[in-house]
Amino acid sequence: MEEAKPSRTARRVAMRRAAHQIYDSPLVFEDPLAVPILGKEYAQELRRDSVSSDQPFSVAMRAFMAARSRYAEDNLRRAVEAGVRQYVLGAGLDTFAYRNPWPEVKVFEVDHPATQQWKRELVAKNQIAVPENLTYVAVDFERQTLAERLTESGFDENAPVFFAWLGVVPYLTLPAFRGTVDYIASQAQSSGVALDYGLPRDALPPMERLAVDALAARVKMAGEPFQLFFTPDRIAAEFVAFRDLEDLGTLEVNARYFQGRRDKLKWLGSAARLFSAWI
Repeated sequence: MEEAKPSRTARRVAMRRAAHQIYDSPLVFEDPLAVPILGKEYAQELRRDSVSSDQPFSVAMRAFMAARSRYAEDNLRRAVEAGVRQYVLGAGLDTFAYRNPWPEVKVFEVDHPATQQWKRELVAKNQIAVPENLTYVAVDFERQTLAERLTESGFDENAPVFFAWLGVVPYLTLPAFRGTVDYIASQAQSSGVALDYGLPRDALPPMERLAVDALAARVKMAGEPFQLFFTPDRIAAEFVAFRDLEDLGTLEVNARYFQGRRDKLKWLGSAARLFSAWI
């Protein structure tokens, strides 16, 4: 992403999460702050067809953003029930920290400094209360590591932690991905991670390749190009130090989160997958 500008991708993701709250019923992912955090500044954009439309692409994108957020928080609940009291969140405009139902769980919001500053300005402008159990962790990944910034921010390296790593993997280099996996693997027992990833282009049917190519072109123009893809076998091989791996494709996600709906909301295609693993 550009050095001094907030992530455009983070804004687009936030738009889809907010649109889900407005245009879909029943909700797959309930987030009462998804719309308020955007405020008046983005109200008109929320009404645009590209976000609010009932066309298959728009609906599928809302479904994708809603399901992956729900998946991360479902796994976080499992972690909390196992005694985890630290949550490291690749944040964007995710609002979990401001509606956290567990006051004993400390949230570390990790993001690029420019994106984090933009979020904090929106939070202040739209009068969203910042809880005491939230710590902002700005990381310039060109000059700093996640480990050093978390340690400097009061993270307890000896206590278990759950990581939400959503919307990040496709933008990483393989060394950066492996460095983060190794860091997560070094955490205390009962720690875990949830993430999403994309299949490589040659693993997709022809029509999906065209759709992925179009999306890749848009994010590249935004300065945030896709770089990294996995097959299920390859990503499992990256997590050999973990246990209880779960890898969900379209059929499994639709069965878990979109079963029996009367509207069009569901995942389409096979390009994206959800994944979790535990220590």
